[in-house]
Amino acid sequence: MAVEINGDEINFGNYKISVVPGGIYIDGVFKVDSGITKTQAQGTVSGYASGGYTGTFYNIIEKFPFTADANATDVGDLTTTRHASAGQSSSTNGYTGGGRNGPPATDNIIDKFPFATDSNATDVGDLTQARRETAGQSSTESGYASGGTFSLNTVDKFPFAADTNAADVGDLTVARSELAGQSSAVSGYNSGGSPRTNTIDKFPFAADANATDVGDLILGLSNVTGQSSTISGYTSGGFNPSGNSNSSIERFPFASDTNTTDVGDLTLARGSPGGQSSTEFGYTTGGGVSPEVNIIEKFSFSSDANATDVGDLTLARYDIAGQQV
Repeated sequence: MAVEINGDEINFGNYKISVVPGGIYIDGVFKVDSGITKTQAQGTVSGYASGGYTGTFYNIIEKFPFTADANATDVGDLTTTRHASAGQSSSTNGYTGGGRNGPPATDNIIDKFPFATDSNATDVGDLTQARRETAGQSSTESGYASGGTFSLNTVDKFPFAADTNAADVGDLTVARSELAGQSSAVSGYNSGGSPRTNTIDKFPFAADANATDVGDLILGLSNVTGQSSTISGYTSGGFNPSGNSNSSIERFPFASDTNTTDVGDLTLARGSPGGQSSTEFGYTTGGGVSPEVNIIEKFSFSSDANATDVGDLTLARYDIAGQQV
């Protein structure tokens, strides 16, 4: 078997070991790391973008690779056309909860689609309330849907192990919609939201409890999206208090309760994009709102830097739910 050493990679025939921040990839899928546990909030294979809107409601599920910079492909459909849903991820399935499926209707549907095969979603349960513009979080065992229109403070939880309805397990500190969701190994976070607020609050995964206020964004932002590394939460895009599109990428630590810092900019200021996370990068997909865009861009978790454009969605749209595996 031929052995080739190329920078931070070692190739053994058809196998590849690569060094990444915090650990090692084997074939781009399995990670051995130094004391850091990968959560459901980071993937190693693919990011997903489900649903969305551009004057038309979409049921599309798209997938793009984390191991290469490339365009997304259409891999399935949600059970209904809708936008402004919450995205969650287990180790085997992506979930899309709630959303708006046509004026003025909202729904409470929890859809599930498999990561192992390119396939349509199935309806596996309901949120406690029909709502849209909701944030999603994921623990290793459960999916969460936080807030939503119209200015709700509800935190719902549903199990990954069984197809069943969600239960109301707590309240946010501020009732709001159009907020960003992040997940650490032990807590779910929500940042920003409408009415435009700078609040960051968190709730525990280990117990059903209300959220606590743990920090602030630099500005009050709505229509934001979230990304999560193993040690930090990120908030990107959105609309600022003046109603203008925002390009900033802000970061806050999971280890301590504190405010965000500005760590970079998106390539294009825009509201209502989707958010996905690999173990190395945060991704911001689509967004805009007149005009909508199909951009897939990524920014590094290991260093503070601007995002780069790395591909395109198959459809330009906003209010996208993000998932990853």
